[in-house]
Amino acid sequence: MFTAFVIGNLASGKSTATCYLASRGARSIDLDRLAKDLYVPGSEIVESLVDAFGAEILDEGGYTRTRVLAERAFATPESAHQLNSIVLPVVYDRLNNLLLPSTCTVEDDGATFTVVEVSLAQEFTYAFNLADEIIAITAPADIRRMRAIERGMSAEDFDARAALQPSEEELCSLASLVIDNAAGDDSLFAALDAWMADKGLLPGQMSLDGLDA
Repeated sequence: MFTAFVIGNLASGKSTATCYLASRGARSIDLDRLAKDLYVPGSEIVESLVDAFGAEILDEGGYTRTRVLAERAFATPESAHQLNSIVLPVVYDRLNNLLLPSTCTVEDDGATFTVVEVSLAQEFTYAFNLADEIIAITAPADIRRMRAIERGMSAEDFDARAALQPSEEELCSLASLVIDNAAGDDSLFAALDAWMADKGLLPGQMSLDGLDA
């Protein structure tokens, strides 16, 4: 099954793009959700997280206090990288299993392709071999900052998180397709529709060996 990774910095619109593609027939996978499933008692990463960030990240039941973990992990670029080095290899294995042809056959539920939302593109480039297309959703930093504030994030929180992310130029260098989302949803959706049409992925289209039938 054709697989696209959607990458983008904070408040770029990558989640909006992923949701739209899902509404147009894609099976959607959110790597953040796969990661959150690991923050439970007995998970293969909990011991490593405690070793790296302290026992205080766990509550009385052994569940990860994600807010405490985030405060410690995102304090510096080095600690953020340490968190990613613990979590992402396990996320990769789970994603790889989800994308196995046999799994897709059972679970795609009529989906025409798979779209994977990737928040940490630079840390996850070793997984890009799993994708047929890497789509970068971009927007200027001031627009992304405004969007984040409008949905409830503080300016200080946005600035701190954005400082740990790659530049838009670096992000675009990782992609096979770049979509500018400065103008908003209508323009974004039109660009995604054009891409799906080009790939033969629109509902009702069929693609075989690269040829539309």
